[in-house]
Amino acid sequence: MRCAARSLAAIAGLVASAAILTAQEAAVLHVGPGQRYARITDAVAAARRGDTVRIAPGTYREPTIVVAVPDVALVAAPGAVLDGEGQRGLLVLAAPRVRVQGLSFRNTGITHMEDRAALRAVEADGCAIVGNRFDDALFAIYLQQSADCTVRDNTIRGGGRGESTNGNGIHLWHSPNAQVLHNRITGQRDGIYFEFSDGAVAVANESVGNVRYGLHFMFSSHCRYERNRFVDNGAGVAVMYSKHLTMTDNRFERSSGSASYGLLLKEITDGSLRGNTFADNATGLFLEGASRLDIRGNTFRANGWAVRLMADALDNRFERNQFHANAFDVATNSRTVRSTFEGNWWDEYRGYDLDRDGHGDVPFRPVRLFALIVEKHPESLLLLRAPVTVVLDAAERVFPVLTPALADARPLMRPPQ
Repeated sequence: MRCAARSLAAIAGLVASAAILTAQEAAVLHVGPGQRYARITDAVAAARRGDTVRIAPGTYREPTIVVAVPDVALVAAPGAVLDGEGQRGLLVLAAPRVRVQGLSFRNTGITHMEDRAALRAVEADGCAIVGNRFDDALFAIYLQQSADCTVRDNTIRGGGRGESTNGNGIHLWHSPNAQVLHNRITGQRDGIYFEFSDGAVAVANESVGNVRYGLHFMFSSHCRYERNRFVDNGAGVAVMYSKHLTMTDNRFERSSGSASYGLLLKEITDGSLRGNTFADNATGLFLEGASRLDIRGNTFRANGWAVRLMADALDNRFERNQFHANAFDVATNSRTVRSTFEGNWWDEYRGYDLDRDGHGDVPFRPVRLFALIVEKHPESLLLLRAPVTVVLDAAERVFPVLTPALADARPLMRPPQ
């Protein structure tokens, strides 16, 4: 026992000594006018593992900088700008656990020959990109085969050009377990784009005014999205070909146009949508090939179509959602709907509650006859406010013959808290 204790003590001493030695060896390399290094390139080339490169205010116009040493930190003072002069990408992380903080990136220029990025991480696991600013970059942040990275508190402002001359704000490709937190993105093609990146977490980001999607991800399972704002993006948010998705307390707002959605779910299975707000969209929530989703406690307000369910959307459950001031609460392209609605609040419900349990005593059928007509003949939408549509819907409510057998058997009498 005593020998074991002495061995453990010796090992602990060696670890402590190594930690002290590492701390002593780590250096701070200063870059800027009057400093030892005039260029960031030279300081990065001289850096060793654990060193910090501190960048003074100023505009730096240098060839693309490559960080190839692990555990290096680039920390910039306010006013430090890396300018690509419209000709090149600016910074490449090619080693694990590199940190970039406080630096401004601008002006990568446009090219159709490469996915040029202001900051690209290539096989750089554990990188941290924190508190930086990106202006007029084709792609702002591009993670390529880089696991366990953190992208936090960055501000990204693209040029707002068309899709063919604009890249994405935060782009992940084969980069699992990323933490994308508190970023602000506007004017890019897609604000946030994930592809083949399982286990991603996106929290409290603002993706506003992007050309195509506020968020676009494909083939990325076990992802979680919370408290994000997706507003005024061209086509809204598209989520495709993924499993085990959780979206909670997000806002999907003001996506308008014939091909625009607050949230489009295509080939999504086994997930949940809770506490989200869908407001002022052409279509709030569109489900195609989406199955086994728990859609609970969401608010659908002032959308053209609140929910559009395609025939291949199966075994989804809608519960305790609010439907208010939508032109169409639910629409479908099939007479057979294999999803369940129970205990939702509908502003169009005119039933009664004799037993006072908070639920209506008669079912509510949310699919309007006129919604079916519009689904097959979109031009008839011009008659949305015409008196004849009111007569058609009233007749169908009394004698439901043409609309799908879809009903909320226990509609709420008051909006849920």
